[in-house]
Amino acid sequence: MSAIEQAIILGIIQGLTEFIPVSSSGHLVTIPRLFRWHDLGLPFDVACHWGTLVALLVYFRKDWANMLAGLLRSTSRTSDVSGRMVLPLIAACVPAAVVGFLFNDKIESLRSWHLLVPAVGFVLIGVGFIMLLAERVGKKRRGIAEMRWGDYIVIGIAQALALFPGVSRSGITISAGLFLNLERSAAARFSFLLSTPVVLGAGLLELAKLIKAGIDWGELGVFGVGLVTSACAGLAAIAFLMRYLAKKPLDPFVTYRICFGIFLLLASQ
Repeated sequence: MSAIEQAIILGIIQGLTEFIPVSSSGHLVTIPRLFRWHDLGLPFDVACHWGTLVALLVYFRKDWANMLAGLLRSTSRTSDVSGRMVLPLIAACVPAAVVGFLFNDKIESLRSWHLLVPAVGFVLIGVGFIMLLAERVGKKRRGIAEMRWGDYIVIGIAQALALFPGVSRSGITISAGLFLNLERSAAARFSFLLSTPVVLGAGLLELAKLIKAGIDWGELGVFGVGLVTSACAGLAAIAFLMRYLAKKPLDPFVTYRICFGIFLLLASQ
């Protein structure tokens, strides 16, 4: 399979699984290994980061406009997502930023760990049961406007756990929101807003690495394909999940996680 064909497949997988709570990292580190695909390199990673960021900014552009406008006006009552949320969002990003800064090299080294595939399988299953428990325990009666500082910090800490492959940023943060009695759609919406600065930060770091390492212009095709496919698939995934969670539970994603986790455990034997 050519590099462009791999980039198309992996870009779509990245875009879909970054937002649907089944773990993008869990798929991207195991699928190439299982099929013995060659590493597409840093340019592809950078493209996928920026593609998912584009999807987030396009879908939630009105929310970010409300927040920034409200911040400039000091107060805003035009939306439940207003300027008052900017500082809490920044604070909630701190745990993931600290963990990423301290342990990024160790997390990256997991890509070559010989037990990575079964480990991701166990994590997929374990977090799946956490999601199921959150669905059953959460009362789902609060909106974003009713969130407090404690809620922001708890969900921010949960986001930091998603740096390990198999956890899923959206899965763990939506679950944390449900445990805090947020409505499903509110938990998902806050999860995606919270992920935006983290994805931006990760994208900038990866871009800096790419510039330092030097750009191979022969990889522009892979870069472009990764950027476009991850952005388009990501936008579709966000739109689907926001509509879905307005009325339905996380159960199908739990089932998928458990099945995929079992598959990885069996495939690693």
